[in-house]
Amino acid sequence: MKTTKRDFNQAAATWDEQPQRVKLAGDVADAIIREVELTRGMNVLDFGCGTGLLTLRLQQFVRTIIGADSSQGMLDVFNAKIAAAKLDNACSMFCDLAKGDTLKGTYHLIVSAMTLHHVKEIEPLLGAFYAAMNPGGILCLADLDLEEGRFHDDNTGVFHFGFDRAALRAALSKAGFVDGCDLTAAEIVKPVGDGTAQNFSVFLMTARK
Repeated sequence: MKTTKRDFNQAAATWDEQPQRVKLAGDVADAIIREVELTRGMNVLDFGCGTGLLTLRLQQFVRTIIGADSSQGMLDVFNAKIAAAKLDNACSMFCDLAKGDTLKGTYHLIVSAMTLHHVKEIEPLLGAFYAAMNPGGILCLADLDLEEGRFHDDNTGVFHFGFDRAALRAALSKAGFVDGCDLTAAEIVKPVGDGTAQNFSVFLMTARK
């Protein structure tokens, strides 16, 4: 498995051109909206926000939302969307935990979609989420169920071929979270290396501090 970092800065300009990515963000947003009571009093963090596809779907329901990412190129696209829509409750934050950055602020809700499989060590990240969350806050994690490494055409920067839900719930419990539960948020059908179509499922896992 390759472990070097993918160049998301280079990919940012055309990231939203894949309808599948836009649909997935919408499916995850819909699942979060169903499972979490979003309120105008919430301060929210979207970790690994990319171009803000999920962030901007949730923005209208909450007080503030910050999109954090380690790719400045992705954040540049996100910032352009914020400016174009003249949003006053959304902003970006550059954060590369692998290089020693820390999550700034405290939040009522932290969401992260399709980012975990790009993070080598999951436990420290869950600890950082816990530390950055208000008491009673909610964590929403969306990512791939276990697969055989066929989801990405290039596995550069992919450290996990999906996740076992029970193992992830256990990791959340170890980090201090309670009431962990999960559901299937999306199904993705895409061609894989041999040209056949394969179905991949994406879970949404929620837990509370």
